[in-house]
Amino acid sequence: MNTLLKNAQIFTRNGFRKQDIVISDRKVLLSFSENEIAIDAVYDLNGLFIIPGFADVHVHLREPGFSYKETIRTGSEAGAHGGYTAICAMPNLKPVPSTLENLKKEMEIIEKDAVIHVYPYGAITRNQSGRGELGDMEEIAPYVCAFTDDGKGMQETSGMREAMVRAAKLNKMIVAHCEDEGELKPGGCIHDGEYARLHHHVGINSASEWKQVKRDVQLAEETGVHYHVCHVSTKESVAIIRDAKSRGVHVTCETGPHYLMFTDMDLQEDGKWKMNPPIRSAADRHALLEGIKDGTIDCIITDHAPHSKDEKSKGLDGSAFGIVGLETSFPALYHNLVLRDPEHPESGKGAITLEKLIELMSVNPRQVFSLPGPEFIEDGADADLTVLDLAPVWNVDVNQFYSMGHSTLFDGMEVQGQVVSTFVAGQEVYNREKGILA
Repeated sequence: MNTLLKNAQIFTRNGFRKQDIVISDRKVLLSFSENEIAIDAVYDLNGLFIIPGFADVHVHLREPGFSYKETIRTGSEAGAHGGYTAICAMPNLKPVPSTLENLKKEMEIIEKDAVIHVYPYGAITRNQSGRGELGDMEEIAPYVCAFTDDGKGMQETSGMREAMVRAAKLNKMIVAHCEDEGELKPGGCIHDGEYARLHHHVGINSASEWKQVKRDVQLAEETGVHYHVCHVSTKESVAIIRDAKSRGVHVTCETGPHYLMFTDMDLQEDGKWKMNPPIRSAADRHALLEGIKDGTIDCIITDHAPHSKDEKSKGLDGSAFGIVGLETSFPALYHNLVLRDPEHPESGKGAITLEKLIELMSVNPRQVFSLPGPEFIEDGADADLTVLDLAPVWNVDVNQFYSMGHSTLFDGMEVQGQVVSTFVAGQEVYNREKGILA
């Protein structure tokens, strides 16, 4: 089937330009003649934007094991709705994908139910506990995007060193949730800052993150592994990673929309404001925004982490950690980072450009993780594409989500920009008017 997308602004290596494109045999054609190609369908985009589909390297799909929270079907539908054509699925599952037998269970569901590309992680430790025996890394390496125990920090230096050595030999990344449990107090639920003190909550200190980042960067330098830091939230972590990059250590990192837009003084007494790591101070947010601008931070991820309504209904102290994000990430970021500056909202200027946002959400994730799919819209690129309408201003309504998880701090907030269509392997899987098509 040959599909013509007319009058579009396409994202190229030199920025946006007006161009018609054809999707043919799962590929993008820029050089074509309508007299020579039989066109089966035509979309007149009237100036809408075509970009490489977003890629999120940090998503919790919950299946197998926790399908009351989310399934691979609903999570991938949420991704398509949000403009994502590729997501990497975290291994906090049951059974844990640390062996080929366990991983195959997840892969079979992905093959059957996913409506976009889903790439599974393998667990570092056998029980995905951050401790003890490592998993069957050599056996599962051909089938996973990287190794992580996300949700748990690797508590034993010797275990992390061994994991890095083995991963380096396999040419695979170690992706680290950095959390030193020796720094944690029982009941910690939000950043150990002003809001916690004012409202009498147990805080989670910044050292619990940056101390493991510092340790792991040293180990990565020793072992030569490609080391990637999950959901960076502290100014100290940003400084450590910036310094490591300057010294040639193969380290990359990510952060999430909520860390860039909010500070701990924006918190409310509601479980939708509880995630791990927590939203931190204004100084931390400033460091993260500077890290985005200077390239220290490579990717923006969602850390989409759905839970049941009951699990998120117990306030800051009692609710489970985690919020959803696949369906709100782009419009929230476009509204809050491109059209305005979170630190200076009345300035009339954005913190970053649209092109920089696409780099952080589409280009860099594929480059860092060596994922298939397009980085730019060009001849012969894979037709994993997202069509964006930047004009609509709207309010987030969780009742319109495809995800089973509805806990998001963006519910009711004003955002701007909508996904019009999502194409995966040349097939339209989501349409703004028709919904999920796959």
